[in-house]
Amino acid sequence: MTFLFSQIDSLGRFVTKNLEYTVRVLLMAYVSLRATILDRAQGFRQIVGVISAQIYFTGWQALPLVTVLSLAVGSILILQALSNLTLLGGTQMIGSFLIIMVVREAGPLLVALVVIARSGTAVASEIGNMRANREIEALESMGINPLSFIVFPRVLGGVISVLCLSFYFNFVALFGGFWVTRLIQEMPFAFYSDSLMRGFAKEDFLMFLLKNSFSGMIIFVVSCYQGLSVKKSPHEVPQVTTQAVVNSIIFVVIFNLVVTALFYLNQLRSLGVV
Repeated sequence: MTFLFSQIDSLGRFVTKNLEYTVRVLLMAYVSLRATILDRAQGFRQIVGVISAQIYFTGWQALPLVTVLSLAVGSILILQALSNLTLLGGTQMIGSFLIIMVVREAGPLLVALVVIARSGTAVASEIGNMRANREIEALESMGINPLSFIVFPRVLGGVISVLCLSFYFNFVALFGGFWVTRLIQEMPFAFYSDSLMRGFAKEDFLMFLLKNSFSGMIIFVVSCYQGLSVKKSPHEVPQVTTQAVVNSIIFVVIFNLVVTALFYLNQLRSLGVV
């Protein structure tokens, strides 16, 4: 019993700590948005410049990696769907299967992991070094709010980049993977495209926007928060960068899991199963 109570107490402390962390991160996101709207010291053009640089680094420079990953994922899923659905006589369902696996589940999660590995670490270490080198204090001395000049442009640029990368991932996985698969197994393109169109629904578009936009926001808000948590020493930068990666992965996975669970529970309830 003592062991059970200690485990329950540890779980309670873990949940409380993460709730407090979540509240602080959300509060920083709100304050950065408010500061961007109210503070005009840095100018609109400077904010657009930071957003453009973030989109170029997070989105454009990640295209080669996302291309290879999406081609591999799309080809593997199409081959698995063809081999298994053909045995069961359900080749007409290949479009629905791929939409569920690529657009709803694999795409948002894999793109988020790529962005965390590339851009989340870069943002956390960059802001951490700015904090350690007193660059943020210099901005404050010039009357520039760091939240509106550093945090908000990176969050907005990150969300736009994640949405664009996810759309690109889905397109390459579904159509690029098809042409790679045709080298191994023949399948008419008209049949494949028609199956995809019949498998796509408005709920898929809503889940695409919801998962990718919030995943992008989670990644960059957490990375900025961890970078700003550096106190004085540059030795803290690797630690906060690692923490940014860990927290981003945890929050993104939990968010995707909750959205998927709520979506399918709603479908089961509409069918009268639940």
